[in-house]
Amino acid sequence: MENYQLLKIAHSLPAILVFVGVLVHVLMLWKAARSGDAVVLQRKLRRTRMISLPLLGVLALTLPVTGWCLVNGVGWPLGQLWLLLSSGLYVLLMLVGLLLAGRLSAWQALGATPAPVRLLRFTAVYGALLVLLLLAILGLMGAKPA
Repeated sequence: MENYQLLKIAHSLPAILVFVGVLVHVLMLWKAARSGDAVVLQRKLRRTRMISLPLLGVLALTLPVTGWCLVNGVGWPLGQLWLLLSSGLYVLLMLVGLLLAGRLSAWQALGATPAPVRLLRFTAVYGALLVLLLLAILGLMGAKPA
């Protein structure tokens, strides 16, 4: 049973860190974009793209592995509805994450020039969609049978 509790922690901690990390970065970039200082915004975009996104991606990629270990250890069938829905949402999450990374790289490539409204709008939509998908996945994982 101790092994199961350790796996629960190893699965829950990255899930919480990914959610909080994405939320913090969305708010940080939004605040930097609204401040109007192009140098600060470029520094935050570079740091987000080079350090934070790969780290959050690795944390997110550990979730299916630890989740499978948890489900397999308990003996639940992999056809559970909450598991299938969360897996589908996870695939969407990865696609939206890749689209967001592309938008952030396009935004950073502009340098000190102001970003077009369309680029900012798509970046904001992808960030909000990422947060909503994470909330939906966390909600499904919380609704699973004990």
